[in-house]
Amino acid sequence: MNINLTLIVQMIVFIVLVWFTMKFVWPMILGPMEERAKKIAQGLAAADKGEQSLAKAREEADAIVRAARERATQIIDQATHHAGEIVEQAKGTATSEGQRLKAAAAQEIELEASRARETLRREVAQIAVQAASKLLEREIDAKAHADLISKLATQI
Repeated sequence: MNINLTLIVQMIVFIVLVWFTMKFVWPMILGPMEERAKKIAQGLAAADKGEQSLAKAREEADAIVRAARERATQIIDQATHHAGEIVEQAKGTATSEGQRLKAAAAQEIELEASRARETLRREVAQIAVQAASKLLEREIDAKAHADLISKLATQI
């Protein structure tokens, strides 16, 4: 192989071309590539942060749901307890009202029985007076013998 001037010139041109490419063209190519690599790295970091935030948000949502369920259970328990208290109070009120009505009815019955006895005594006294009047064929003075009639009515 013969090294001649053409080969040397070609080597010099190649070296100048490599130097020019390394000095001016290569940075123009590497700049956008490095910028793109940075953007991709930032996107991946943001995706990781997003996944972490999503996981954290899910945990918080689960905690809120659990707390809401517990609160709902507490409210239901309180409502059940309150309803039981209201029922017991109503039972107590109804029992006392029933006893009061029963006592009032018993008192009314006693009063009506007393009235009936008194009415019966008067009727028996009148019948006794009429019977005695017919037996004796004369009329007995009811005012004069009121004591006798009341004693008879008391005995009956």
